Amino acid sequence: MGRQGSKTIILLLTTLLAACVKDAPKPNIKIVSTNGSVYIVCEGNFGNGDATLYNYNIVTDSVNGDLYKTNNNTALGDVFQSIKRIGDSLYLCINNSDKVVVLNANTHKEVGKIDVPKPRYILPTSPTMAYVSTLYSNKIYTINPKTLQITGTTTIPHQNPEGMVRILDNVIVCPWDTTCNKIYTINTTTSNVTHTTQLAGFAPHAVLVDKEQMLWVMAGNVTKGKAATLTRIDPSTGNILKAFTFANGIDPIKPAFNKTRDTLYYIQVKYDGSTNGNGIYRMSIQDNELPTKSLIPTLPYQYFYALGIEPVTGYLYVGDPKGFTQKGTVGIYKPDGTLIKSFLTGLGPGQIYFGE
Repeated sequence: MGRQGSKTIILLLTTLLAACVKDAPKPNIKIVSTNGSVYIVCEGNFGNGDATLYNYNIVTDSVNGDLYKTNNNTALGDVFQSIKRIGDSLYLCINNSDKVVVLNANTHKEVGKIDVPKPRYILPTSPTMAYVSTLYSNKIYTINPKTLQITGTTTIPHQNPEGMVRILDNVIVCPWDTTCNKIYTINTTTSNVTHTTQLAGFAPHAVLVDKEQMLWVMAGNVTKGKAATLTRIDPSTGNILKAFTFANGIDPIKPAFNKTRDTLYYIQVKYDGSTNGNGIYRMSIQDNELPTKSLIPTLPYQYFYALGIEPVTGYLYVGDPKGFTQKGTVGIYKPDGTLIKSFLTGLGPGQIYFGE
């Protein structure tokens, strides 16, 4: 589900060329890393129940497809939003199926599930507590990862709690609501909202913490007329340190920091089928202007939908959904944007997750 309006627009564009666009050459370069497992969350098409979990093994350079169905003899569900490892288990948010599926991290066998309406992302705060954001509501659920039970809810003033991050004893929440230009702070001891922080724009959907413990909040919903913005905030004071507004029609999504958290990467999409304004972009946390040139450009009528940064090598894993009309691909790039290799995935690769 997720950014369905944006996806619909892009689907119309990419259908024209998706079937004939060929992958870039795949140089035979060995990837060196001490982190073995990369999970690819393949969203699937809304309403079709065709979500899948893929795995790329860095050490053996091999791809394992549809891990859930292979190990559980049934389909995963409808719209796979995100994955998080807590202890020895993997927690899978299956958005339109209204469930969090729990797998053994070694066998990928299902060990349980938690019935949460429209789950989006999971943020653990202790071995016995995690927060789950949800679409189409103003509630954040708390769950116990050990008992697989819902233990409470926190109500925030706006709809669609989306991205979350923990900083000290607090959780920062982004409500992806076009009427909201704030983020909310939840105290992890009480699970109550304790602070509200103003943003430079509306509809926040992602929040990260940089090396200086400052917040970076990405906001916007261009399909509903809310310009995209990026705000750097001092969480101790709530002061806005930097505010950036993207050009009209630009939709930045899926931000990620490098290992040292001094360089921000993100996907930028422009819904006109051109290469201008589309691709992977990066900027230093010290920059005072948005980048104007992409690090990894797209082809005409192509766009990216997933971005992850491998924590050992700093390599970029970039998901291309191919318009949600065929199997997607993940390309692996050096930090300078040089393509190393690519491989096929399920339908709609939307999140890259490193197995920890």
